[in-house]
Amino acid sequence: MEIVGFGDVLPDNIHPNHNEILDDNLIAIYPIDGNGIERKWTYARQSVENISHLLKVEKLKNGNYEIKKTRDKERYKTVWDDSKYIAGDYGSKILNNIIGSKKFDFPKSLYTVLDSILLSSKKYDTILDYFAGSGTTAHAVINLNREDDGKRKYILVEQAEYFNTVLKPRVQKVIYSKEWKDGKPQADSDGNFHGVSQIVKVLKLESYEDTLNNLQLKKPDLLARTLNDQSAQDYLLHYMLDIESRDSLLSSDDFRKPFDYRLNIASDSAGAYTPQVIDLVETFNYLLGLRVDAVEDRRFDKGYVFVEGHLDGERILLVWRDCERWHDDSLPQLLEKKRINPQDSEFAEIYINGDHTLPTVWQDNDADGGSARTLKIRSIEAEFLRLMFAEAE
Repeated sequence: MEIVGFGDVLPDNIHPNHNEILDDNLIAIYPIDGNGIERKWTYARQSVENISHLLKVEKLKNGNYEIKKTRDKERYKTVWDDSKYIAGDYGSKILNNIIGSKKFDFPKSLYTVLDSILLSSKKYDTILDYFAGSGTTAHAVINLNREDDGKRKYILVEQAEYFNTVLKPRVQKVIYSKEWKDGKPQADSDGNFHGVSQIVKVLKLESYEDTLNNLQLKKPDLLARTLNDQSAQDYLLHYMLDIESRDSLLSSDDFRKPFDYRLNIASDSAGAYTPQVIDLVETFNYLLGLRVDAVEDRRFDKGYVFVEGHLDGERILLVWRDCERWHDDSLPQLLEKKRINPQDSEFAEIYINGDHTLPTVWQDNDADGGSARTLKIRSIEAEFLRLMFAEAE
């Protein structure tokens, strides 16, 4: 329900006592309170449009609608002592009702975070919380977008174990329903849960322990016999970890079947680990700094993924393929799906995984003798390994 306009002032002899339905999609709302008494609008007709962005429509229990003015985000008290900022009532109780039990101590008041975001950001901003905790920031952003139809995004960072038991379930539940009690969603009087449409991407970064779990060091027998303990330790730290263990983490051979790449990921604090599939496609997007525009993901049924995006102002295409399904002879057929050739390509550079015999630069001279058009073909694995193991500046 939204405000679409403001009517003219009624003549003195007309006194409506309820809202008026004009058609299926339009309702005229008058200043009638919950007791049916006629009131006056706070703002004059000539000035109300100046504060229209602060107005919202609320449905009363009797079925009528009324207009309420939200707080101007630029006028906040120095000391926030309102009861809604109490963490116990509006932090712990809200969270426990969502999760269904107490699994997190001392969450912040939802309204403290909500008002902080409201006064310091705009409707299309991205909110970043490096210490996400129980997910109050995401909850606040989702509720704000519900209220004002905003397009805010949120990025949360958390490393504690309650990510899977508290933070992620809270975000999923708040997306589904605005109100919760004892772990169950609560509908309003119209049976509406006020769920929102949303895509949430969860990224888990490789940890130091995960890296160690995947190192494979092969110490030559000759060195074991000729080096003393101290020399062997120096060799291990300064050479083996840097050089001889590198292919055990990621090698060129892993890019032949990039959708099957796995690492041993720690599953508990006792040192146990399980093999898990790693998304090399997504990882490479971040390593490149690619601004992704479109993805055609057919890895499961066709064995390829196309990623289109921008890098340094130029159009880039990433071509990921299962090299056993799309070998060198069939690669041109795959490229033809995107009309990849210098005469008709919209891309400045194309990255392809696996060995191939394509020229690294395709050039097509203009028919009228003008400037030549070129299309550069780059190796995904070469760039991936360079960026992955580059020395930090």
